[in-house]
Amino acid sequence: MNPEVPFNSILFERPSGEVQREDPSMFRDLNLDQVFAAVASGRDQYDLMPFFATPLRDVRAVEYRHEVQLDLADDALAKAVADFALAMREMRENLGLAARLRERYQKERWFLGAAGVYGTAVTALTDALTAIDPGSRGFTAFRRYLTDYTQSEAFTGLTADVARVTSALDEVRYCVLIKGNRVRVTRYEGEADYSAEVQRTFAKFAERTVKDYRVGFRGRAEMDHVEARILELVARLYPEVFQSLDEFCASHAEYLDETIRVFDREVQFYVAYQDFTAPMRAAGLEFCYPVMSADTKEVSVRGAFDLALAVKLMPKAGAMVCNDFHLTGSERIFVVTGPNHGGKTTFARMFGELHYLASLGYPVPAGEAALFLPDRVFTHFEREEDLATLRGKFEDELVRIKGVLDEATGDSVLVMNESFASTTLRDALFVGERVLDRMTALGLLGVYVTFVDELASRNAACVSMVGTVVPDNPAERTLKIVRKPADGLAYAAAIAGKYRLTYRQLKERLAS
Repeated sequence: MNPEVPFNSILFERPSGEVQREDPSMFRDLNLDQVFAAVASGRDQYDLMPFFATPLRDVRAVEYRHEVQLDLADDALAKAVADFALAMREMRENLGLAARLRERYQKERWFLGAAGVYGTAVTALTDALTAIDPGSRGFTAFRRYLTDYTQSEAFTGLTADVARVTSALDEVRYCVLIKGNRVRVTRYEGEADYSAEVQRTFAKFAERTVKDYRVGFRGRAEMDHVEARILELVARLYPEVFQSLDEFCASHAEYLDETIRVFDREVQFYVAYQDFTAPMRAAGLEFCYPVMSADTKEVSVRGAFDLALAVKLMPKAGAMVCNDFHLTGSERIFVVTGPNHGGKTTFARMFGELHYLASLGYPVPAGEAALFLPDRVFTHFEREEDLATLRGKFEDELVRIKGVLDEATGDSVLVMNESFASTTLRDALFVGERVLDRMTALGLLGVYVTFVDELASRNAACVSMVGTVVPDNPAERTLKIVRKPADGLAYAAAIAGKYRLTYRQLKERLAS
């Protein structure tokens, strides 16, 4: 760790120039909208969605996030961060209540409580990070920042003032004398506690359980007019104490450190994903930190699965079929063919998910992975006709793929699923060849799912992948996608043979 690099963010080692830029339709096509909704579930207050739409373009930045998550795998550090997050939520609740209340001193007391929770939480996290000594660049820099901050005059003054004012308020004692419609408030001067004497007097009658007729206090924080008036009179009895409360709130109105506030939000980007993947890991599914490259496009993945599908299948996701794939040399595009419902679309989504999740710095759903870091992930999936555009389905597909190819670069990833299925075989072949030629010329990485087998061998950049079936029962899909020449006609013949519908079988049946 370079000691000259100050702490900037637990998500970015240096100030980030990344901007939100992903097309929401890509999230929908890859079902990443479902994944991210599940990851962020229950964490609305952290507003995590913008982070999911801001992928990284620097390998070192991705590795920075990997290091942070490896640190968070330590139970002690994970607990320290969880305790800090819980305290910060309590602090925000106290501040929110203080903002809603009407009575001055009540508002100030909740504000004082919030500042006290904050001071305790920051101190505890600093102590924990010092004891644990994490190894990541992110937590190492943040520990150093916390150490300097907790020794600063601003923080030590805050915690000292919290302790002083809280102690003074705790010493306030007063009596409330109620007679008819009059309420009188006086200092407590050691008067006898009549409630205790009454309990002692009647204790001998409490030989068995009886109904409790005592009136309970309301749970609401808001005061009624009588309580508010009593508080005002107590403040008159102890003017110095309540003046110190006024001064505390005025001098520490902006006590919350901005860097710590941002950390509290950003660290949930990691914690939320860890919590999201934990049940799947427990079910036997593997996640790994991919080896990332911005140079080589020779990708290799073992044991990958569709994360969105795994979420739907929980708690039985451990039985999911995983797939392997690799590209070497000049290979760039997987052309996937095979029978319907054979896992082709799932494979395509998985390919896109892997690259996008990797660009966020997350562990990816696979046993092992070496991936290229793309500048964008594009998709081209079938759409319902939009009457507002006055275009037919095939024309709309052509317009959309032109827009994608105009924006894509050699560093992009493009996932195409069952494109041009709405037209004739001849047109689908013609357009598919032109699209694959353009993708090859760009040099991007891609998946092209198609019913046109001839496209699988278009050029040297294309790698044929085929959805397989059970050999003895061609109607049953294995959901495995393997490297092999396209042989879709063989599936049709096998299925026809199983049901005795081949030309020869039909002739024999008709003759008999």
